[in-house]
Amino acid sequence: MISAADVDELTGRVRGPVLVPDTEGFAQEVTGFNLAGVARPNVVVGATGTEDVVAAMGWAGAHRCPVGVQATGHGADQAMEGGLLITTSRMQDLDVDLVHRTARVGAGVRWRNVLEATLPHGLIGLNGSSTDVGVVGYTLGGGLPILGRTFGWAADRILAAELVTPDGAVHRLDADHDPELFGLLRGGTGNLGIVTSLAFELVPLDGFYGGGIFYPGADAHQVLTAFSSWAPALPPQANTSVALLRLPDLPMVPDPLRGQFVVHLRFAWAGDPDQGAQALAPMREVSHPVLDTAAPMDYGEVDRIDMDPTEPVPLFHTGGFLADFGTDAVQDLLAVAGPGQDFPAVAVEVVQMGAAFSHPGQVPDAVHGRGADCFLGVVALLVPPVAESVPAAVEALLQAMAPHAPGGVFVNHYGFPDTEAERARAWPAEAYERLVQAKTALDPQNLLRFQHVVGQGHP
Repeated sequence: MISAADVDELTGRVRGPVLVPDTEGFAQEVTGFNLAGVARPNVVVGATGTEDVVAAMGWAGAHRCPVGVQATGHGADQAMEGGLLITTSRMQDLDVDLVHRTARVGAGVRWRNVLEATLPHGLIGLNGSSTDVGVVGYTLGGGLPILGRTFGWAADRILAAELVTPDGAVHRLDADHDPELFGLLRGGTGNLGIVTSLAFELVPLDGFYGGGIFYPGADAHQVLTAFSSWAPALPPQANTSVALLRLPDLPMVPDPLRGQFVVHLRFAWAGDPDQGAQALAPMREVSHPVLDTAAPMDYGEVDRIDMDPTEPVPLFHTGGFLADFGTDAVQDLLAVAGPGQDFPAVAVEVVQMGAAFSHPGQVPDAVHGRGADCFLGVVALLVPPVAESVPAAVEALLQAMAPHAPGGVFVNHYGFPDTEAERARAWPAEAYERLVQAKTALDPQNLLRFQHVVGQGHP
């Protein structure tokens, strides 16, 4: 039980705001982008820097109070009940080294901020489908870059990190300073502490071609069959995915697509736009596209490719890796989520992997999926009248695709794992064992027990 005196003590330790449920601004502070993962902490600290995180963690340890952390809340797909929530949205430090092509960001920085600072110099970081997402949480989970076939996992570009462990100690990590702990951060999702800053490599981008092609949903079999033979043969400059979309009848959806079931081919080419157009050309001959937005593009508009939601919504997202997406996999997917099926998810996506996604990391890490052919992702809106039917329907899809899955899942898009065995599937077995050992040593009270924790855990 946290008393008023305990809260006063915490307030005296930190510079940022300390809020409790009846305080003005509390609801706004704890609400993240994903409204499905509601945070109901006993107290929240709006950290302004590493010193606040250290003080808050020290207070939590002394009071045996569990701790959660949130930046943008895009990954907040599980509820937090009780405890201390540390929000990092005020930690906006951003330094770019153009000579060495690196960036260092505070825990609250979004990918959009990075691009604004680097793109004028021909450099980018490895963001995913939405630049509204926070850099640190996304990258610690491995990251699934929109240019991942070209440049690999976002976690592979991490150069250094500042980590506050549950005992309040500050660790400055890189490949030469505690390389074991540093490696576990690369894909380990932050189970071992709170990362207050992250340094990573930037990559040069000389030319970009991107966009999407929308096909009638009735032609899903034709489109997915063509995709399954075209996508694996693409060169590493090409990055693509295909999604079955059941779009709502809302003003945010373009007129030709509003309220429709469509197939959305997404495409991003790193390099000469003319070569990108040539690579995409075969898919322009498939079916009869409803809308084609692919063209030479300023990378600053990269969000236009996947067109992820821009306003907070209650989302359920899950999925796993596929060993193949051939004829049988296409049939099994469509049997559950294709035309004529009453499937309650807004999107079922297949991301082509391989190329740089399969390259080994420079140091031992916890990234999962290097050997996968594709990633299967499912996104549903947890709103009436479909919310109650979502879990069972998604499970049916995952079971249908199980013969094509190597067994692993992607921790950044995992949903609601209930048991340790389920949580362990988010990492390679050897990496998971190392994570559990480090968790036992660094967090013996299991203070960091929310989201995708490792080990047995305890209340």
